[in-house]
Amino acid sequence: QVQLVESGGGLMQAGGSLRLSCAASGRTFSTMGWFRQAPGKDREFVAAIWWSDSNTDYADSVKGRFIISREIVKNTLYLQMNSLKTEDTAVYYCAGSWRGPLTRSSAAFGSWGQGTRVTVSS
Repeated sequence: QVQLVESGGGLMQAGGSLRLSCAASGRTFSTMGWFRQAPGKDREFVAAIWWSDSNTDYADSVKGRFIISREIVKNTLYLQMNSLKTEDTAVYYCAGSWRGPLTRSSAAFGSWGQGTRVTVSS
């Protein structure tokens, strides 16, 4: 059974940094990604990585501030979030897809974690 477990969320002041982790068990995905959902808003794409060659894609809102990476041996996905803004406040979800190519579409991701909350204060 595939399981994704996120960790690393919390409260941070604007301008600070946080690193999210997502440990995957049960199967290796072709693509893994991070999505987020702010209060009262739809879930949105944040970043994705092609597992085999680490090719990445980022939403414009986080490009240059967030870095997605993976550690193959540990089958773990990371999201390094720098220069945090109050608008980054959301529940962040890790997701895995067995489809290709690299995608931003949440419909392509068949496995999801439970989410970890990130709150950025001003």
